[in-house]
Amino acid sequence: MKLFDELMWRGLIKDITSPELEEKLNKGGLTFYIGVDPTAESLHIGQFPTFLMIERLKRAGHKPMILVGGATGRVGDPRGTGEREKADVAVIERNFAKIKEQMQKLFGPDILIVNNYDWFKNMNYIDFLRDVGKYINVNYMINKDLVKRQMEVGISYAEFSYMLIQGYDFKCLHDKYGVNLQFGGSDQWGNLTTGIELIRKLNNEEVYAFSMPLTTDSNGLKLGKSYGNALWLDKEKTSSYELYQYMINFEDVMMEDYLKRFTFLNKEEIESIMKQHQEQPEKRIAQKRLAEEVITFLHGKKELEKAKIMSEALFNEDITTLSAEDIVTSLKDIPHFQFTQNQSLVDILVENKICSSKREAREMISNGAISINNKKEMEIEKNLTLEDTIENKILLLRKGKKKYYLGFYK
Repeated sequence: MKLFDELMWRGLIKDITSPELEEKLNKGGLTFYIGVDPTAESLHIGQFPTFLMIERLKRAGHKPMILVGGATGRVGDPRGTGEREKADVAVIERNFAKIKEQMQKLFGPDILIVNNYDWFKNMNYIDFLRDVGKYINVNYMINKDLVKRQMEVGISYAEFSYMLIQGYDFKCLHDKYGVNLQFGGSDQWGNLTTGIELIRKLNNEEVYAFSMPLTTDSNGLKLGKSYGNALWLDKEKTSSYELYQYMINFEDVMMEDYLKRFTFLNKEEIESIMKQHQEQPEKRIAQKRLAEEVITFLHGKKELEKAKIMSEALFNEDITTLSAEDIVTSLKDIPHFQFTQNQSLVDILVENKICSSKREAREMISNGAISINNKKEMEIEKNLTLEDTIENKILLLRKGKKKYYLGFYK
């Protein structure tokens, strides 16, 4: 398939600004950019297909740039769900550095990364109105879908102006670096087209944009941090094991779509995986392959192997083959507790709200519902000692089949 046909097959293009873009994408040679605001110190899994587009276009002969919005991050874009909180400037600057490092790791140290604060920091309000605001009609702005939705709950002037700022970003990058293509999520369509409008009016030149469908679950909820279900692409924030577990629990109904969007697997490979998956859905073949592809791209094969070993160990009997450091790193987000030598297991269960009462704790133990390092503990009068730990540091306590707690010896 040619590039445009492949992107359509993968479900990665929603809107395009001109039919000419199909031929230009297939031919190669465009200079493109994608923007991200430093509202967090890492990208999240919902953004991954959009940023993977950088690599897809790069392999097809297009030149990439990334804009991290030090200026737009100070304003916040409309979400259609309410006003964003005002971000602290120091936090924005720290996040910029973190995201820049992440982008260079994923796409190479030579990728050009710019900050729109560089051209906005010395621009005064009058200049902005004269050089930008004068050329964009208010009717044009309020007819954008995201602005319409935001106006239903209330929109500040700052957020209303966001599309002017992003539109001017496109013009600045076009004038300085020859950028002639921008893309982003479909919720950014109004911002994408504003840049094209500015360049058309001020430069009398044609540039292009396309939008990508948002990555959602089967209920239409975005896989993004605003909706509380984000997993970060930074392995210090979300371990490879956590990412692996998250992805192998994806819904079957979404797997073909996710394999197309999250990986470079071709049509034949995806069809083969889905055929195997449908024959034996209980093996979660598609989910595991998806996790393998994503984690290898993000963190490398060693991290993938660590995630798989951790997953196998936790769901089988013996976790003592794992190091305490690997367990703590992989399971850093599960509830923690501390214990001392000879402390009663019943007391630990109650004091840390793992069980609601001593009676429940004793029942759980006697019924085999409490495990220490994946071994059922059925001694009601059990006292925890160093012998129960891994490397004299930690132990992994499990209630039932899936609720884990990490104990630290003190």
